[in-house]
Amino acid sequence: MQGRRKLGMISAAAIATLALASCSGGGGGEGDSGSAETTFRVAFNQNIDHPQAQALLELSDQLQERTDGKYALELYTDETLGDQASTIEQVQSGTIDFAMVAGSLLENFESDFSVVNLPYLYESPEHQMSVLNDREIMGDLYDSVLEDSIKVVAGYHGGVRNVYSSVGPVETPADLAGQKIRVIGSDTNVRMMELMGGVGTPMGQGEVYTAIQSGVLDGGENNELIYSSLSHAEIAGFYSYTQHLMMPDYLIASPTVWDGLDADAQSIFQELLDQSVQTELELFATAVDDAKASAEEAGAVFNEVDVDVFREAVLPLHEERLTTDRTQTIYDAIEAARS
Repeated sequence: MQGRRKLGMISAAAIATLALASCSGGGGGEGDSGSAETTFRVAFNQNIDHPQAQALLELSDQLQERTDGKYALELYTDETLGDQASTIEQVQSGTIDFAMVAGSLLENFESDFSVVNLPYLYESPEHQMSVLNDREIMGDLYDSVLEDSIKVVAGYHGGVRNVYSSVGPVETPADLAGQKIRVIGSDTNVRMMELMGGVGTPMGQGEVYTAIQSGVLDGGENNELIYSSLSHAEIAGFYSYTQHLMMPDYLIASPTVWDGLDADAQSIFQELLDQSVQTELELFATAVDDAKASAEEAGAVFNEVDVDVFREAVLPLHEERLTTDRTQTIYDAIEAARS
């Protein structure tokens, strides 16, 4: 596994070489994955300690074992292969094999994906995962991007997103009035923040620290892991539990790569993906506790809010996004899956 953990430091020249190489024969990987007959390159935008990264590394070990060394994954962390939008394009072109991407980015290919990105949609991470990995509910939507050379192979929990600010604690929508809050770039998220009382400002994650520090932004919205790992507690020390969004992340693949697996390999891979989703849920819960403690040590103050007030404020967005039979059907299924 040592080779995978060092990939974040690979030089640009090495990345270019890998981009041109076939994934067969190990794809230039080292360590355990290098002994596999075929090593799939996986793009990931967070660090190696992230629960999703750890879950994928475990999946790779199990995949290599279960397929008698035929397949493994090579995980490229810390945006080594580019930001998420770029890695989607690389999956489409076949330059890389898999990528973990934010759910909102798939709205750019099929607007109906907005239905599973709505605020206050899920009652728990377990509820979210049970829906997103149910092919009876999600199959038609996932298949809609196959023609864009994107295959969704699994949905992962991306944390519960909350608002953080350099101005002060947020307890009601009125507290967000005039505040420029960074959101992931999608119309749904911009509209969500508007209804919550703030000004949704799309921006790349790597620019947020400097933007808050310089006053271009007043804050952001994300889970505790990102807030802590990117040191945003240093420049936006008020973290308010609005609990407004569980944005799913998707592991996507090139359809050509997935279709190139024989039926037995696909079955094993899918079984391990399902296990990986559950593993990541458990790891995420532990990581949140650690991240919160770390942020508090850096000076962050966490506060509860009147969640019901925010929920009521954003409900119009639900109606606005249920514009097709497919979105209504998925929305109804999500509601029905509540415990």
